[in-house]
Amino acid sequence: MAEPVREELSALGAIFCGPDEWEVLSRSETDGTVFRILTRAEGFMDADIPLQLVFHLPVNYPSCLPGIVVNSEHLTRAECEIVKEKLLEQAETLLSEPMVHELVLWIQQNLRHILKRPEAGGGSEKCTSAASTTVDDGLWMTLLHLDHMRAKTKYVRTVEKWASDLRLTGRLMFMGVPDSSENLQSRCGLKWKEMQREND
Repeated sequence: MAEPVREELSALGAIFCGPDEWEVLSRSETDGTVFRILTRAEGFMDADIPLQLVFHLPVNYPSCLPGIVVNSEHLTRAECEIVKEKLLEQAETLLSEPMVHELVLWIQQNLRHILKRPEAGGGSEKCTSAASTTVDDGLWMTLLHLDHMRAKTKYVRTVEKWASDLRLTGRLMFMGVPDSSENLQSRCGLKWKEMQREND
């Protein structure tokens, strides 16, 4: 990790020091760093809108744009996507210098103007992107093998809570027991198929 990036991450950790405001989700010498910032921005009628911003700083950042995921329970999926696009447009003007704090300040000051535009008035679907360990939209799968389970019901509830919190889709399977797969869709309101984060 380059020294300017290390300094930027340290500064961000000091700036966003409130409870749950800042969390590093992953660090890798090959994939870069992924972190989450929780902030608020002024929306319609001066109401504060909570925003969850997930940034992926690739290895060659700040020479290239960061990956950005925007999530808010108060915005539609279309509005989240528009906010993301506007943040990326702003990031293009800041290339070659640390930009994350500038982007957060910019969205705090400009969210209300972005949401007032007609293209931001779209659908009723809530934004469901997640703070993920990767900003990649690709499909991925994971397998959790437990040797011993005392209470199946409690185990299923725990896994459903994790899946719901992380906005994962998937299926529970209990090995060695015929017809024992539990579809998380019926229990959590999640789509099934394979384990996948929703990032758009």
